[in-house]
Amino acid sequence: MADGYERIEGVEVGQYVGYRFFRVDPAWRRLPIDERGAGKEAFADVIEEFAGRMEGLRVYSTTGVRPEADFFLWSITQRYDDLLELGAALNGTPLAAWLTTPYSYLGTTKPSVYTDKKRVRQGRVAPRNAPYLVVYPFVKRRPWYFLTFEERAAAMREHAEVGGKFVTVTNHTTYSFGIDDQEFIPAFETEEPADFMHLMMTLRETEASRWTERDTPIFVGKLVDVRTALDALDGAVTELPSAESLYTAPDGTRYPAPAP
Repeated sequence: MADGYERIEGVEVGQYVGYRFFRVDPAWRRLPIDERGAGKEAFADVIEEFAGRMEGLRVYSTTGVRPEADFFLWSITQRYDDLLELGAALNGTPLAAWLTTPYSYLGTTKPSVYTDKKRVRQGRVAPRNAPYLVVYPFVKRRPWYFLTFEERAAAMREHAEVGGKFVTVTNHTTYSFGIDDQEFIPAFETEEPADFMHLMMTLRETEASRWTERDTPIFVGKLVDVRTALDALDGAVTELPSAESLYTAPDGTRYPAPAP
């Protein structure tokens, strides 16, 4: 950092959190098996290399659920250039010639101004490796920002109290102001997608919901090994393995869980 220069707010840079979605060209499936296998292997090698360099790099499969995306990456790093370098490295693989990126979201972490809970006050994303991740862009209606702080804080306290009752859902919301098209990227780890559906249905009745401008598209991904996600693209694997070998329960229990 240059002499006499202080970053805005005088705080350390938070984590950069990215979600990059991929869709494979159906024509790729007509390539010879060996050629497809080599492309998948090179792509997986890049992911595994960068997973050792970044704070977090996870792969989620959406094959057969969302027509515009087959899988996505959840990237967490304090170094913005890691995201650029990962993208360039993936572009150098044979599989990249057959992939499009229909959506890509970027956010960063900061402490919430509406809560003093220790988990969120630190302003960091710490995944617990739940089996599913729900991700979507979020924009508030502009008049929200002209409410008094007390009005906004009261609405967000109600929002947080409702969310806190759904103990199988963990929130990892990040901020996108000025660095991407949306304002926030809510991301929720959950044990079952239906758990999140019940949470969202309940939140619709809160005051904060009144101020939502946009909260779609919504993606639900299954946590898998990168090679499993790639094998699902051409049916080399048709049954996704259980995520229990990675999963950590909300109470901190590592799975497989002990017998009752």
